[in-house]
Amino acid sequence: MSAPDPTPLPVTPPSPPLSEEDDDQVHAAGIADHSATRQAREQQVGQRPGTLVVRPDALPPRLFLTSYGNDYVEEREYQNYDQMRAHFQAHPELRHWIDVRGYHNLPLMQRLQDDFRIHPLQMEDVLGDYQRAKVEETEDGLFMVSRMTEFTRQLDINDDQLSIFTGPNYVLTFQDDYEDCLDAVRQRLRSTRSTIRRRSSLYLAYALTDVVLDHYYPTMAAIGDYLEVLEERIFQGRSDRRVLNRILHIKKDIVRFRRLVYPERDKIAEILRLPEEEMPEEVKVFFRDCYDHAIQALDLAESYRETVSSLIDLYMSDQSNRANEVMKVLTIISSIFIPLSFVVGLYGMNFQREAPDGRINYLNMPELYSPWGYVGVLSFMAVVVIGQLTFFYRKGWLSRR
Repeated sequence: MSAPDPTPLPVTPPSPPLSEEDDDQVHAAGIADHSATRQAREQQVGQRPGTLVVRPDALPPRLFLTSYGNDYVEEREYQNYDQMRAHFQAHPELRHWIDVRGYHNLPLMQRLQDDFRIHPLQMEDVLGDYQRAKVEETEDGLFMVSRMTEFTRQLDINDDQLSIFTGPNYVLTFQDDYEDCLDAVRQRLRSTRSTIRRRSSLYLAYALTDVVLDHYYPTMAAIGDYLEVLEERIFQGRSDRRVLNRILHIKKDIVRFRRLVYPERDKIAEILRLPEEEMPEEVKVFFRDCYDHAIQALDLAESYRETVSSLIDLYMSDQSNRANEVMKVLTIISSIFIPLSFVVGLYGMNFQREAPDGRINYLNMPELYSPWGYVGVLSFMAVVVIGQLTFFYRKGWLSRR
């Protein structure tokens, strides 16, 4: 049976940048996320190679089977693995996409390993769920690993592993989450004009790899938009310690993103070097396009890394200019009060004009007994202040620029 042409998928815009009030939430979420990442990478030291271990926080598996031919497509979620396997074996003339989401069923993982002749080391990589992008040969085809990415509102790059096994008439995928970025491929399969239906299972593997690479661009676009917001805040004079923390956080995300894309590029380059019998030339030409996408993603990552470095320099320059402005104000205030302090200190010496024996000391502060002495001194001090401010203004020292 054939599905109608799909409607275009809505494009989800990147998450809006965080407000200043969200900093505490971001910090707490970041700590929780890093703790989860550390737990995901924990391994039992010294265990036998090929030992299958499922993380305690893994999701229960859901089984999805998409069977398709030139003029046929059927999608179904199976609650029972035996039923799905029976349908798969009953239709060898079709091509099949078996999508396993969630790992928390070790017996099921072992059955999949046995039924699809997956090497224990490769299944261990699948369940480990934090492998770098790579490609390996299997008995029936290829084993590929990709990293799906998303830029979250907590200013983190959330990445999930997508494991792909290819066979003569099937593609078997594993992922640890129920949500993914592969809906575009599903929509293409439902279309009556789908190219995927008319090509081999290796082309479906290419389509999955390509959509993963395509989702790198929204991730980088979200990072780029946020870098522009941070740059605008610095230019507007609203930079503070929180802005620097966010810049450093984004820098860490960009470095992490580069660590994800570099292996992806190397993986595709290795696919392009496979012999013709393992990777036909008609499919290689599409992987060359994927290689170009990986190079472009790396170029963006390098560009944003330079932008982050420039933002750090701009932030430090802005803070230095602010400190200089403060020092200038303090210096002007000090310059104004230095002559005033001299005058006040001079008249605070209190040398007596009249000696104890009644003689007059004419050289000792005659202003002390003048009726206009106090007013005269204050007027003199006011003239000094006005004169200094006029001098500073003409020199341009009172201007902010």
